[in-house]
Amino acid sequence: MIHAIQIHEYGGPEVLRYEEVDITEPGPGQVRLRQTAAGVNFSDIYFREGDLKIQQFPFILGHEGAGVVEAVGEGVTDVKVGDRVAHQLVTGAYASQQIIPADRLVQLPETISDEQGASMMLKGMTAEYLVRRTYPIKPGDTILVHAAAGGVGLILIQWAKHLGATVIGTVSSEAKAELVKAHGCDYPIVYTQEDFVERVREITGGEGVPVVYDGVGKATFIKSLECLKVRGQMVIFGWSSGKVPPFDLHSLIDKSLSVTNPGLHHYTATRQELLESANTLFDVVNNGKVKIEVNHRYPLSQAVQAHIDLQARKTTGSIVLIP
Repeated sequence: MIHAIQIHEYGGPEVLRYEEVDITEPGPGQVRLRQTAAGVNFSDIYFREGDLKIQQFPFILGHEGAGVVEAVGEGVTDVKVGDRVAHQLVTGAYASQQIIPADRLVQLPETISDEQGASMMLKGMTAEYLVRRTYPIKPGDTILVHAAAGGVGLILIQWAKHLGATVIGTVSSEAKAELVKAHGCDYPIVYTQEDFVERVREITGGEGVPVVYDGVGKATFIKSLECLKVRGQMVIFGWSSGKVPPFDLHSLIDKSLSVTNPGLHHYTATRQELLESANTLFDVVNNGKVKIEVNHRYPLSQAVQAHIDLQARKTTGSIVLIP
């Protein structure tokens, strides 16, 4: 038996249950992973609340983690027993052990801790495809990043600075403004105190930005379109405030705007893409261009509190659960 956080129905943080569950031996192409840390992400909340559908209950949450390979199934050659590894987009990370496909694991460099690995795979690889492939940032670009003090946000602004961008970032408090400024954000905007559309226009001399990276969704979407320059791109990668409601696509013609909602699974679908993205992430972390800071740690049994704090915007950077 192992310990895991399961849900038996959709709902608020109270539906998270710390329970004992059975675990099998790894089958062909699988490994049994002793999990040392699991990342907490807003996507976990989307699953918990039913915005992203679950095929069968009970369901173990978590899509990002790190640990040590304890057993391997037939045909596994990518990893071996004793390897320190990390993973993303494989369900079941909120657990002390996990059966996982070997081809979705990447080996962690010695320079990266288990906690960093558990908190950087989903968020860091999301930032990688956003700034390098969805809208490839060019030196001299001025960009807008919403929720800049969040897990993806802090990584994204550092990476964007590394690529030569000027970064505007929205945050909810003065304390978070200081945090993102320390991580390279040129123009923090406390959206509770000033209108971010007006401030973006002021910063860009009325021109607007070529791209908005938005993990907030409903609360920021329409106003973000106003921040874009002609032929600008709106990139939605989350909806912490709720999903964007239907809107008039024809309104985009006023500035020939484009809107995209990319997903990490489409950028790491093959083994080669997974390794290339992970290695690119490891490189920028190892050379000091991007720092992965685990600011909040909770025992696995306190996953309820972790979700409460995340939704209340009491957290910054990365959050991990420790089995």
